Amino acid sequence: MHLDLNEWQLQIAETFRDFSRTHIQPYVSEWDETQHFPRELFREIGKLGGMGVLVPEAYGGSGLGYVEYALIIREISRVCGAIGLSVAAHNSLCTGHILQFGNEAQKRKYLPKLASGEWLGAWGLTEPQTGSDALQMRTTAQLDGDHWVLNGTKSWITHGRSADVAVVMARTGEVGNSHGVSAFIVERGTPGFEGGKKENKLGMRASETAEMIFTECRIPKENLIGEANEGFIQALQVLDGGRISIAALSLGIAEGAYQAARDYALVRQQFNQPIAHFQGIAFKLADMATQLQAAELLVMEAAARKDAGEKVTRIASMAKYYASELAVRVATDAVQIFGAYGYTHDYPVEKYYRDAKLCTIGEGTSEIQKIVIAREELKTVIST
Repeated sequence: MHLDLNEWQLQIAETFRDFSRTHIQPYVSEWDETQHFPRELFREIGKLGGMGVLVPEAYGGSGLGYVEYALIIREISRVCGAIGLSVAAHNSLCTGHILQFGNEAQKRKYLPKLASGEWLGAWGLTEPQTGSDALQMRTTAQLDGDHWVLNGTKSWITHGRSADVAVVMARTGEVGNSHGVSAFIVERGTPGFEGGKKENKLGMRASETAEMIFTECRIPKENLIGEANEGFIQALQVLDGGRISIAALSLGIAEGAYQAARDYALVRQQFNQPIAHFQGIAFKLADMATQLQAAELLVMEAAARKDAGEKVTRIASMAKYYASELAVRVATDAVQIFGAYGYTHDYPVEKYYRDAKLCTIGEGTSEIQKIVIAREELKTVIST
């Protein structure tokens, strides 16, 4: 399909482009170097509507769609992938899960605070020994009167320490049963809920990643999201939308790396001419530009189909897989174009290089995306 952005969408992109250049770009290196998580920044993003992009206005959100959401994540990520990652995790996962599957009371209680940026959200599925094989999770929830009691540890959680509220998946049935997991809302400050180890990451260092630990954590029965034992099914649907945001994140990182490499190639002189004039460099830039165009079309196609109410399992995985792998390739070539300078902290491409790799891992590895795509393709073939 051909997607033309309207004036409103272009204005949204420009707003977040200007915000990122003014409020993020001057601090990117410092935040990355010190692993500083700029909590206050997300309140400012919330004032622009960037923390409740998909949340209806009735709950304090922006009431926008996935096309606008992809544009916002993309613009932020061109400047800093770590900030783009945090905005994506907050919107797609925690906020998105409550929006899609929460009851009216839960939506009215949590969505306005999340959409404004007053509260920060986390989403807990992964555990130390269960990444791609999430159905082997060991975190449990047992009903005890009017409370559920949670025990276990979630790992690699964006905002695991700083989130004000988390959506947590816990086993309420047999191990390996897709209908044996439930989803719960857990507020920070609940006895038995604490943040654990903060990860010292290769990239995305300004986005907090940490454990969430539950020890006899009692939460009210009404904090169950939807029906008991349906949490994993909910999570799969949440991830469909989340993968579009990671695809947009990947695209933004790749575009940032490409723009830096292109600009450098035009001013860096060797043999009395810009290195962009040499075929070895020019062909790299041509490949990067072509593949970026393809990724943009795939990402925006997925977003548009999501807005149209279509099932996006296949196209979202395709967008996430292609854009994330492309981000790694583009960032790698960008470092090569910069040469020795690209290997230093003095230039931006080494950070794009480090940040990009996470995109091929988070919210389903590239290998998992290929499994999903293959399954969907085979379904199509069989059904015809």
